[in-house]
Amino acid sequence: MSNEKFKNKLVAVLNKSIETGKVMNALAHMCIGLGSVIGKEELRLTDYKDADGGSHPFISEMPFIILSENSNKIRKLRQEAIANNIIFTDFTDTMTIGSYKEQIERTLQVKDENLIYYGIVLFGDWDKVTELTKKFSLWR
Repeated sequence: MSNEKFKNKLVAVLNKSIETGKVMNALAHMCIGLGSVIGKEELRLTDYKDADGGSHPFISEMPFIILSENSNKIRKLRQEAIANNIIFTDFTDTMTIGSYKEQIERTLQVKDENLIYYGIVLFGDWDKVTELTKKFSLWR
């Protein structure tokens, strides 16, 4: 096993007070969005082969760290990501009920300070992302 240093880091910070099924759904939505923007090469997606010749495609070679924090700390992390030009996706409570059109409309009506953050996923410079997330706990 090599100790290869990756240029970028992939970190999710999820709201520990949100029901597990809902926060996993939020994580899935954030990862789809972020992955489509970043792309296969930057995410270092690899086709893992098994001993039977079976293919297990599109798995990142990079570690993906999952941390937990509350909504206010996630909001602050989002602001720091913006200030540091870190690519991110986030997910809020306004994105959960009704059709996507209703969710877009509801989000438009809520100020940031009143949004409940389910999570955020960051992708960017390894050291900078580490610095922004080092005080958060591992998801358990």
